[in-house]
Amino acid sequence: MTVEVRVAAPHAGHAARVLREAARAWVRAPESLSLSLVTDREMRRLNRAWRGKDKTTDVLSFPLLEPGALGDVIISLDAARRQARAGGWALRTELRRLLAHGLAHCRGHDHEDARGARRMAAAEERMLGVRGMVGDSLSRPGPARHPRR
Repeated sequence: MTVEVRVAAPHAGHAARVLREAARAWVRAPESLSLSLVTDREMRRLNRAWRGKDKTTDVLSFPLLEPGALGDVIISLDAARRQARAGGWALRTELRRLLAHGLAHCRGHDHEDARGARRMAAAEERMLGVRGMVGDSLSRPGPARHPRR
């Protein structure tokens, strides 16, 4: 199992440690994962280049088709900080939610239709132990359950 973390955002030491720890728990041998922490500016550039959307986003996933290679997950630390504040939970919680979402995409899940969304929500919940991003969107109304760790 290999987890490579690239930090391209200021003041990201804590975030990198949180993501490295979670990735090591969720990435299975012999899988490998490339993980990057970036700013909103870099995320907007990547989103424009790869998806044709000229706006920032919180997480991008690029699955790889090579045996053992999960892919690349890119997380905007700026977006993670905003979303943690808005949600009322710790940055650690938001980073783990974003990573679980990205990993689920790398493992072939999507949320384009109801069936796929249910499967992706279950994959996120297996990693997190609570509802993730897709699970929250499926279970409206009602408050989300988030770990306070």
